[in-house]
Amino acid sequence: MFRFAKKHYFPSNLAENIPLSTPVDKLEFTVFDTETTGFNVAKDDRLIELGAVKIKNLQVIEDSAYQTYINPNRQIPREITELTGITQQQTIEAPTALMAIEDLRDLAAGQSACYVGHYIAFDMQVIKSELKRNNLTWKQPKTLDTLDLIGYIAPNYDMRDLEKYARDFGTRIYQRHSALGDALTTAYLFTELLQICQGRGVKAWGDLLIIGTN
Repeated sequence: MFRFAKKHYFPSNLAENIPLSTPVDKLEFTVFDTETTGFNVAKDDRLIELGAVKIKNLQVIEDSAYQTYINPNRQIPREITELTGITQQQTIEAPTALMAIEDLRDLAAGQSACYVGHYIAFDMQVIKSELKRNNLTWKQPKTLDTLDLIGYIAPNYDMRDLEKYARDFGTRIYQRHSALGDALTTAYLFTELLQICQGRGVKAWGDLLIIGTN
């Protein structure tokens, strides 16, 4: 008789069964960003910083901001330290990746409609790879990417980085290549994009789902 390993799922803790008619300006979101030792997160590269902040009623709740360095259990490349400012010393006694991800989950607990990011597919891959190292699987939680909203607003807009988008849409810019700084920049950009989308008929949660949540 074959025995199949039991799957251990990591709960997303997002709000469930949000009515599709819920107005966009009544929703809550959790915006997050990651910094890593490199881009090959499915193999050797690891999470070294996580930052997040909540949005409620189209307002960025800066008091909710969360940031932590993370011990990657490997050497941080010099070029990554030069880019992010994160040193090996800052991570030696930092929490594990799983502890940081649990904090992110708890930040979103019960109220957030989805997780938000700028090119969030990468950040989700980072999280999933770290969970996999702990024999956990995060069932695909709902996510929304600022790039999806920009694509809806301006389909022919050329691909640019977060700072250039924030400048083009006139929103705040925080420290770049800092997980919390980029999360805050993304959050303010996201709220501006939501307001523009509202003016174009995206009034409710169901409308946002059509644009690009997973």
